[in-house]
Amino acid sequence: MQLVTRYDSCKIFIHDIRKMKNRLKYLLTGLSALCFATAVMAQERDDRATILNFKGIQYTSKDSLFYTNFRFRMQNRAGFSNELDREDNGKFDARIRRLRMRIDGYIYTPKISYSIQLAFTRSDQDFDDTGVANIVRDAVVFYNFSDDFYISFGQNKLPGNRQRVNSSGQLQFADRSLVNTHFTLDRDFGVSFNLSKKLGDMPIHAKAAISTGEGRVASGTDEGLAYTGRVEFLPLGDFTNDGDYSEGDIEREKTPKLSIGGGYSYNDRTIREAGQLGRYVQNPFTLKTAFADAIFKYQGFAYQVEYMRRDVDNPFNIVDDRLNQVDGAQQEETYAYKGWGINQQTSYLINKGYEVAARYTYVDPHQQIRAFEDQTEIIELGLTKYIKAHRLKIQVNGNYTFKNGDFDNTMQKSLWGGMVQVELGI
Repeated sequence: MQLVTRYDSCKIFIHDIRKMKNRLKYLLTGLSALCFATAVMAQERDDRATILNFKGIQYTSKDSLFYTNFRFRMQNRAGFSNELDREDNGKFDARIRRLRMRIDGYIYTPKISYSIQLAFTRSDQDFDDTGVANIVRDAVVFYNFSDDFYISFGQNKLPGNRQRVNSSGQLQFADRSLVNTHFTLDRDFGVSFNLSKKLGDMPIHAKAAISTGEGRVASGTDEGLAYTGRVEFLPLGDFTNDGDYSEGDIEREKTPKLSIGGGYSYNDRTIREAGQLGRYVQNPFTLKTAFADAIFKYQGFAYQVEYMRRDVDNPFNIVDDRLNQVDGAQQEETYAYKGWGINQQTSYLINKGYEVAARYTYVDPHQQIRAFEDQTEIIELGLTKYIKAHRLKIQVNGNYTFKNGDFDNTMQKSLWGGMVQVELGI
């Protein structure tokens, strides 16, 4: 009887050990997942700071081998613009600018993660250029080899200029600058390699990508590829909450922080006006884009500058009617925007979440397209009320646009405008 009791006790003890072992395994897996999730969040440029601070609606399977994070955000706006020397009543812009759903997580092992982002407004779907509602913005898989090196495969943002890689939800103005509008690289399908190291105490981030060069395509691509690279140096150390990709110093950096970045993109034989964006063209051409930028933050003050230049041997082309079936479009001549531009903006965070900001943008088209494009300068002022950082904020912007250096109201049709935008998301 005593032998049986001891035998049963041993069975119970062994069973308890196995249970503890399984629980420990799940616990360790969960902890590693949490640590890796933070690493993945830090490595991703788009919404990078947002993910760290607002984790959305989360689900983890019982065995901790599956994790997903659901988020959404929307931007509702109302704006007005008017040419001062015209007699019309100007133009109104009242709409949902962005409505997006995002899903991030990992499957089987935290080393294999993914990011999916969907868009539900026409202006977010590249519809006007392609005639197709491109709902999918991001669909990318990451594999993490170590804490400082990972690769990605799928559709995602290229490592281009800082303001483009920065999420639209992290902006201190309602829209990105005109420099970004004319020269940006945007999203593409391909593979990227991402490395983070330290040179002494200075963090260095390097990223390279090989992609199709055609952007969020609705059909097949040509044989030309795009090659893009970017390097960043942070001589004063890391920003709080990866704030180098979040406009405005809402973290109020206690010590000065600086990030300097730059890169180059060679898009070989693209069939779109702007490489990853724009209408399709009949004759492929090669776009060469260089960019450099910097951001500085200290105790509520922020300053950033961005320079971009695009070169193309022959910027003129013909719209491809076979691929551009938008509103009965007919064959017409078009061109790639060739030239350079610089954008500067500065801001200060006042008490109680109010921020004042100013922006100056200068864009100079190349002589080859001067018959169609003017030198353009824009002065903008902004007031933002951060209710919950960048996830819930109210933005009020005013701007004045003038061309060819004529600041006063002349036949160059100077413009003034204003906008109110509310951003809400998790």
